Amino acid sequence: MIKAIIVDDELSAIKSLQWEIENFCKGIEVCETFTDPIEAISAINYLKPDCVFLDIEMPEMDGFQLLNNLKYRGFDLLITTAFDNYAIRAFKESAIDYLLKPIDTDDLLNSVAKIKHNKERNLLGTELKKVLANINQKSSFNKIQIPLAGKTIFVGIDDIIYCKSDGNYCEIYFKDGKKEILSKKIKEVEALINHDVFFRVHNSYLVNINFIKEFIKSDGQYLVLENGVSIPISRSKKNALLKVLTI
Repeated sequence: MIKAIIVDDELSAIKSLQWEIENFCKGIEVCETFTDPIEAISAINYLKPDCVFLDIEMPEMDGFQLLNNLKYRGFDLLITTAFDNYAIRAFKESAIDYLLKPIDTDDLLNSVAKIKHNKERNLLGTELKKVLANINQKSSFNKIQIPLAGKTIFVGIDDIIYCKSDGNYCEIYFKDGKKEILSKKIKEVEALINHDVFFRVHNSYLVNINFIKEFIKSDGQYLVLENGVSIPISRSKKNALLKVLTI
């Protein structure tokens, strides 16, 4: 029997996937589900599942941050996402499976078949470990591609101070004082940037933690960045942020 864990910030998505697994996938048991990624980290390290269904775009801590914080990585990863972006395709090219929401039953069955194949041959987690090693090795010199109207700009990780949501658009603020407006929601920009130094401190704000100057505990709690801008912290993000900042 294959032990599985589902991690997704949306409870409805968890219930839907769990129903699909229980009704169509023989030989696989969902032993735990989590909407809180921090709780999921402890459970994965303790339970040592055979596979993890992971939503890569979560507001409190994205899937990439979760994976990098794990001690146990001997499982097959199945990414669940609503966005077919380049970061997810990079995983696919490295033999890491991903399932686009709403999840197709045939795609799910194919993914589960691969997990069974890998477990029989003691290969669980092999590709995940390789991919994470490559990402961590290359992340120090990779540039981020930002698609704008009629052009794509290439920027370093520490060129961006923070991003601010503006409905279906996202404002990106750079350390040289410039601002660009991207025709994507901030959730999509978070997946696009995909780097550990960026933290979603609020539904409307994505911050480069290297530019945090002060953490203000009074007046509702907020951050002051090195450029003097104040950024609010939502209650749901506070504990995860404190852990990242080791306060």
